[in-house]
Amino acid sequence: MEQRTDTMWRIWVDTKNRIVSFHEAEGCRLMEFRSHEMFLNYVDGFTGKHYRYQ
Repeated sequence: MEQRTDTMWRIWVDTKNRIVSFHEAEGCRLMEFRSHEMFLNYVDGFTGKHYRYQ
């Protein structure tokens, strides 16, 4: 199976206020993922730390 490398998943994270955004947000740090599995692992990790999503 060929893996696509042109797809990018992005989230913006505010660790102070514990917020994860799926769109650009002021005061948040951009995180980019080329692996969908890695992206989901990070989202799951933030959920476990009680981050809010917007």
